[in-house]
Amino acid sequence: MKFSNDFLFGAATAAYQIEGAIDIDGKGLSNWDEFVKIPGKTFEGTTGDVAIDHYHRFKEDIKLMAEMGLESYRFSISWPRVIPNGVGEVNQKGIDFYNAVIDECLKYGIVPFVTLYHWDLPLPLERKGGWVNKETIDAFVNYASVCFNAFGDRVKHFITFNETVVFCGHGYLAGAHPPGIKDEPKQYFQATHNVFSAHAKAVLAYKELRQFGDIGLSHVFSPAFSVDDSAENRWAEQHANQFGINWYYDPILKGHYPEYVTEILEKNGWMPEILEDEKQALIKAAPLNDFIGLNYYQPVRVEKILGEAESVEHSRQNSTGAPGNPSFDGAYRTVAMADKRYTKWGWEISPEGFVDGLRLLKEYYGDVTMYITENGLGDEDPIIEGEICDIPRINFINDHLCAVKKAIDEGVNVKGYYAWSAIDLLSWLNGYKKQYGFIYVDHNNNLERKKKSSFHWYKDVIDSRGENLNYPA
Repeated sequence: MKFSNDFLFGAATAAYQIEGAIDIDGKGLSNWDEFVKIPGKTFEGTTGDVAIDHYHRFKEDIKLMAEMGLESYRFSISWPRVIPNGVGEVNQKGIDFYNAVIDECLKYGIVPFVTLYHWDLPLPLERKGGWVNKETIDAFVNYASVCFNAFGDRVKHFITFNETVVFCGHGYLAGAHPPGIKDEPKQYFQATHNVFSAHAKAVLAYKELRQFGDIGLSHVFSPAFSVDDSAENRWAEQHANQFGINWYYDPILKGHYPEYVTEILEKNGWMPEILEDEKQALIKAAPLNDFIGLNYYQPVRVEKILGEAESVEHSRQNSTGAPGNPSFDGAYRTVAMADKRYTKWGWEISPEGFVDGLRLLKEYYGDVTMYITENGLGDEDPIIEGEICDIPRINFINDHLCAVKKAIDEGVNVKGYYAWSAIDLLSWLNGYKKQYGFIYVDHNNNLERKKKSSFHWYKDVIDSRGENLNYPA
């Protein structure tokens, strides 16, 4: 039952959620640095101004990761720390910081897995239209090229974008992320297309450098399943997956958009502007993608909305991923089911849905290389006699690693697993109340780090190559 020796056991973080130091050593402001100051946009007004101060404590944190036995660390680079205005002058102190992080990982034999964009857009670009402005495409490709040249001699795994569906959906449909726009499908689809174009052009730029590394993109992976076998709800499942999976993976892996979706977009006037050079970039880059990253937390159970379409008053509270909302087009709703298990935040716990979803991706796209770039349990961890006893997290990750192993044994090409997260960090919508990490951060005691029960458990899993997992009978 062991995982292969070339399978990477890792954990992940994101720059805005851990670094702090938002205006130190030449860093420019991001869209999130401004957005979190708007009342009601974050839980109890929490911000990333300090976060967990990883900027000053990265050596301590990486040493702990090494002690846990991490084989790889997925982290993101803050674009405004590297290019403060989004374009123009490069901030050498930002380059120096990430060089130090990379070198610290390599000192311990930890493979750096670098995400270029985990939602923190330089504020000047946001103010010029963000991802609906095509100038942002070229700005990103320039930024990516700066990173390839600065770090590509040691970094051999690059992710361009993290979870396009989240930062575009929350940004232009739900209003819960920057720029805080609600119910604008036309802008939403334009933003997603511009991101895909930026990805494709960055892939082409990377391959031209011949750095002999791998490059891909990560997407939140929430496969949709019908609540029953009725024809209308089977339709809802297919419709949801076309918009939630195929719209995001077809242009990356096939070089074109799914016809089912484009016909609906044309009918509703939502079709994005697609320039010829962008179309050609998608076609040329598709066969050059080395992997797809999957961020899996839960599936969605769907049923078709019969009769008049429902609407929802968007807020932070109803944008946190729990079922119960209608789709943006009013075609279906997500449903909580009595026979399923859920977290304290209402997310379904379903290793079985994970395996079914991985099978679905293999059916859609064949033998594409995949990494599980995020998977984990958001919880409020109990402290018992000074020990952080996060047993539910151990059970969650155990069951999902078993699901990954089952999929691999069935022929799905998964090459690594990155738990979310390496250390407790700032949740975009839930502040510090929702914990994910193997390492606890005490916000009442100088941000002191402390190992959780899951820290020691994950170390044993890595040491045994997964042999000591509690596999189902």
